[in-house]
Amino acid sequence: MKTIGFIDYFLDEWHAEKYPEWIEEASGGQMKVAYAYGKIDSPTGTPNAEWCAKRGIELLDSIDEVVQKSDYLIVLSPDHPQFHEELSQLPLRSGKPTYIDKTFAPDRKTALDLFELAHQHNTPMYSSSALRFATEYADADRQTVETIASIGPGRFENYSIHQIEPIVSLMGSNPKRVMSFGTTNSPALLIEFADGRQAELRHFGWECPFSMAVNYSSGNAKLIKVESDYFGPFMRNMVAFFETGKPMVLESETIAIISIIEYGLRAAETPFRWVDIPD
Repeated sequence: MKTIGFIDYFLDEWHAEKYPEWIEEASGGQMKVAYAYGKIDSPTGTPNAEWCAKRGIELLDSIDEVVQKSDYLIVLSPDHPQFHEELSQLPLRSGKPTYIDKTFAPDRKTALDLFELAHQHNTPMYSSSALRFATEYADADRQTVETIASIGPGRFENYSIHQIEPIVSLMGSNPKRVMSFGTTNSPALLIEFADGRQAELRHFGWECPFSMAVNYSSGNAKLIKVESDYFGPFMRNMVAFFETGKPMVLESETIAIISIIEYGLRAAETPFRWVDIPD
C-alpha cells in the first residue's frame, strides 16, 4: 500500500472530499490518502481535525511531516492558487511525485518558478483540469484544428481553466495574444495562437454544459459535448503518474494555460483590445 499526503489551504473542500475514494478506486486499493495538513481551518465549514477524524486520515502539524511520511503528494487548494507557491515549496524539494491541483498558479511567473524548483530537485510534478481527460476531448482529432468555440459554466477567475485546458490540449502551447469581450454575466475571451489560429471561450450560467465546436482546415466541423465521467480517467492518469513518475501533461501546455488566464484577466480591464502574451 502506497500512501498519499494532502497539503491544503483548508481541508473541508470538494476536491479533498472526493479524491480519497476516487484514488483508492482508481488504484485498485493500492494507494490511500493517509496524511493531511491544512494551513487554516475552513472559515465556514468543518475544522481540519474533525474533517480528518471522520475519514480516518492522520492530521499532521506541518507540511514537512506530510512530505516525510507520504510516498506521493497532492497539493490541493483548488480555489486558492495564490497559496500554491507557499504550499509547494517542500513537496517540490522532496523528489517525490507531486500533483498540484488546478488552477496551478495565479500567474505565469509563479508557474515558471514552480517548474524550475521541481527541476532543480528532480521532483516529478504536473497539474491539470480534470476536463482535459474527458473522453470526448481525449478522443478528438487534434490534426489541423483551425478554430474552436467553447462554452461552459462558472466564473472566468476560477472556471476558465476547464475550457482553456482542453483548448490548449487541442491547439498547442503557443498562444500569442488574447482579447476580452462579452458581458459582466457572460464574460468571453478570444485567444489567437502564433500561427493565426483562434479559439474563443464564453461563460454562461451554472447549468451550461462544457462543450465546443471545432473547425478544421478542411472545412469540416465537429460539435463536442462533454457527457462522460471525466473524473474517472483523470484519477487513473494521476495514479499512473504516481506509479511511473512521468507527468501526464506537458510543462509547456501548463505554462500556456496559466499565461492565458493571467493575461485574460488583464485583457478584461481593456475590453476589445489585444493583449500580448510573453513568448
